[in-house]
Amino acid sequence: MKKDLPKVFGSVLKETRLERKLSQQELADYSDVDRAYISQLELGDSVPSIVTIFKLAEVLKLKPNELVSLVEKRLK
Repeated sequence: MKKDLPKVFGSVLKETRLERKLSQQELADYSDVDRAYISQLELGDSVPSIVTIFKLAEVLKLKPNELVSLVEKRLK
């Protein structure tokens, strides 16, 4: 795993969340995770499980592979 992957995932998550006009709290509530965890993800301090990726993608109106693809493109 690339060491900058958590940071890149976090920046993609934050940008997508803001594009959808969601607060961290709203994203957390709709995806059934803690708001502090959303913050940790956005800062790159945590790495989401596959289940969390599916939950986040659904709330962000993306397919899970689309969310991963956005991260993959940014890593290149």
